[in-house]
Amino acid sequence: MTLFLVAIICALVMPAGCAKKAIMKEEPVVEKEAAVEKQAPAQAAEAAPAKAPEEQKVDEAAMAVAAAAALADKEASQFADIHFAFDRFDLRPDAREILDMHAKWLTAHPEFIVRIEGNCDERGTVEYNMALGQRRAASAMKYLVDLGVGKNRISTVSYGKERPLDPGHNEEAWAKNRRDHFNVMRQK
Repeated sequence: MTLFLVAIICALVMPAGCAKKAIMKEEPVVEKEAAVEKQAPAQAAEAAPAKAPEEQKVDEAAMAVAAAAALADKEASQFADIHFAFDRFDLRPDAREILDMHAKWLTAHPEFIVRIEGNCDERGTVEYNMALGQRRAASAMKYLVDLGVGKNRISTVSYGKERPLDPGHNEEAWAKNRRDHFNVMRQK
């Protein structure tokens, strides 16, 4: 008989301890918490004081300066090379037009400096091409200085025939390699 009573008590207690009722009560709590979380940012925004017009203007000005700097950096990376005739370092008319644009940009952006890198094609000795590359870079530098770019913002280097743009061994490749490349950087 005691065994029978224990079985009946267990049968009555087991359904009472079932998790179904607890789960049903937890779901509305979760929904309430989600609703509170959704309301919290809105209430925080209402509670936070609005920025003063001066602070908004400062933020907008800082964003405009950052955007202008990013644009200037992008423009600086897109300076076009100038090209030279075989065994020459004098500036062609198309090179002068490009240098006019470079000078205008550099004058408008005094925070940048430029390194002019003189290059040659593969013909000729290493020594001859190093000297020719230097004369090509110096020619472009003189032109920029004459247009008002500060000499202290320009440096030159010759790579001779050591850094070809086109590794080919024909006139088309050689014409591409006879160039001044402009490495524009922000001053430190």
